[in-house]
Amino acid sequence: MSDRVFVTGIGIISAIGNSSDEVLNSINLKKSGIKLSSYLDTVYKNEIPFGEVKFSNKELSEKLKINSGQIITRTALLGMLAAKEAINHAQIKNISEARTGLISATSVGGMDRSEIFYEEFIADNKKGRLRNIIGHDCGDSTEKIADMLGIKDFITTISTACSSSANAIMFGARLIKNNMLDRVIAGGVDSITKFTLNGFNTLMILDRQNCRPFDEKRNGLNLGEGAGFIVLESERIINKNKKEILCELKGYGNASDAYHQTASSPDGFGACIAMRKALEAANLKPEEIDYINAHGTGTPNNDLSEGKAIENVFESKIPYFSSTKAYTGHTLGASGGIEAVLSVLAIKNNLIFPNLNFENQMKDLKITPVKELIKNIEVKNVLSNSFGFGGNNTTLIFSKI
Repeated sequence: MSDRVFVTGIGIISAIGNSSDEVLNSINLKKSGIKLSSYLDTVYKNEIPFGEVKFSNKELSEKLKINSGQIITRTALLGMLAAKEAINHAQIKNISEARTGLISATSVGGMDRSEIFYEEFIADNKKGRLRNIIGHDCGDSTEKIADMLGIKDFITTISTACSSSANAIMFGARLIKNNMLDRVIAGGVDSITKFTLNGFNTLMILDRQNCRPFDEKRNGLNLGEGAGFIVLESERIINKNKKEILCELKGYGNASDAYHQTASSPDGFGACIAMRKALEAANLKPEEIDYINAHGTGTPNNDLSEGKAIENVFESKIPYFSSTKAYTGHTLGASGGIEAVLSVLAIKNNLIFPNLNFENQMKDLKITPVKELIKNIEVKNVLSNSFGFGGNNTTLIFSKI
């Protein structure tokens, strides 16, 4: 259990960019990707904004050089692009040179194609192309990504709501530490579908304007879509191949509120445990954290709960903190992977990201998120939170080498 785990590659596609370079540029420009729909055909397309990737499925397929006759879900296409970038960034030429696994997370799976089948079938039960529901299962996108990358040693899918890809990264690190794999491509992907949009709208937690995490007048979240993957490699492989290291995955922790099906506990009980577990695993004191990439969805319950948890864990020494969901939207099962990539970018580029749209201090919190982009500041340790429905809370800590 002594083997350290390092990040050697990152890949991302989101509403603010189709690569890590594009995403970093949008961050620097304080450019949000949350807009009204261009691609999802929904009755809410002119009413509810969200973070949509700026490619149609056809364009995504063309970028991947996939035959136009193949039916592949949007979730799989997004995941394939981000994972491919991560592999290329890590300069992996031969995927079989080390025991390599893929752990991909998703919550919506291939629902976008299933909706096409359903609309045809509900109108006439003799119609509907069954090939549209073959990719419905959450594991289908993982299989597609693995096939593209040539990964065969270990493949699995995680679905724990909005903490899914953070748990994928944590699981990957544990497999490496226990000498079961040498390398893991870990993260997650989710696409916007009518099912997702309608479901969250029914919960009455969608903002009709751009979301305002940690703001007193916050009114809900903006959904988003995208994918984020990181390449994790063991210390042994790093030393053998003399690989460039981006940072270390130093700590992680998972805990459950067991409080409510969707709401976080008001005092952030599970979030506190997850953060403390991650700090203990990283052998870091709270005051050694330089930046918290908060879960920060913009809902009244989540931001209060997470804010209370941050106050309890860090007490009088609150690090810089912000939510980046006002940039990307809440990408559900992909959020932990996307925000892991953003955490690496913060460390490598000496940046603290702003909490867009923040104006009004929360009355029930003493702490205030970062309002402006902070440049040229040494960022040694980043704590990234991902909290899912059902109280599945996960914290990751990334550290400079």
